[in-house]
Amino acid sequence: MPIVRFCPPDYGRPCLGWLDGELITPFPRNSGFTTTRQLLQHRRATITQAIRSLDNSVEPIALAEVRLLAPLDEQEIWACGVTYRRSRDARMEESTQKDVYDLVYDADRPEVFLKATPRRVSGPDGIITIRSDSTWDVPEPELTLVINRHREVIGYTVGNDVSSRSIEGENPLYLPQAKIYAGCAAVGPVITMPHEVPDPGQLGITLIIERDDAEYFRGETSTAEIHRSLDDLVSWLHKGNSFPDGVFLMTGTGIIPPDAFTLKEGDTVRITIEGIGTLSNRVARLDVNA
Repeated sequence: MPIVRFCPPDYGRPCLGWLDGELITPFPRNSGFTTTRQLLQHRRATITQAIRSLDNSVEPIALAEVRLLAPLDEQEIWACGVTYRRSRDARMEESTQKDVYDLVYDADRPEVFLKATPRRVSGPDGIITIRSDSTWDVPEPELTLVINRHREVIGYTVGNDVSSRSIEGENPLYLPQAKIYAGCAAVGPVITMPHEVPDPGQLGITLIIERDDAEYFRGETSTAEIHRSLDDLVSWLHKGNSFPDGVFLMTGTGIIPPDAFTLKEGDTVRITIEGIGTLSNRVARLDVNA
């Protein structure tokens, strides 16, 4: 059963629970699993065993009565770039410095960068933003790894690495401005445990963008198209870094809308990853001068 982070009906503190159909059962207050930070202190085997042994002493809550939140609290989101051939090709096409993307695609060292701090992240049905100083903006659907403090992948979620292709394409050194700003990322709706995902390297990913209540764009890919192993990406993330509260790692995108496409305010972005779930967000424009 997947884990969710949610606000209970009484609008108390956000808490964690496990989702079973249309019911959420909160983790008991004394379980040591009431926050994502607490969850990610534990080894993967401990988490799996704890979830399997939880009793039904806590009254479940109807999913319809709660508000689902991004499944992080104090964790950074990092991201990997140019892990799919399609992403490499697109970034070469947009950039004035084409060779850097071709070189990193086959290099031993991957592109790994800080994507977002917690306050910049939206959850299910939340708002993602496009910068007012950008003219070409796209969603990037990505399998996202949930990693504990011990460098173990304890689960998977859906991620959206919203990006300004116009800003990054102007100069690769503008990457932080193209990637990191208020509302630049979304994750959720659940954390699916590894035993429920037999092969994370064989998951279908679908991106649907709706505009004016109609489907405007659809794209599909598979994590089988990732050029690097997930273990390799996790290893490089931790070189020179530690994450005592855990960390979320986006693994790259294989779906790139056509060059004529750009996100607009009011669009809805839906990302579905097979075996994990669907993350839906509305698009708003961010006034960078406000």
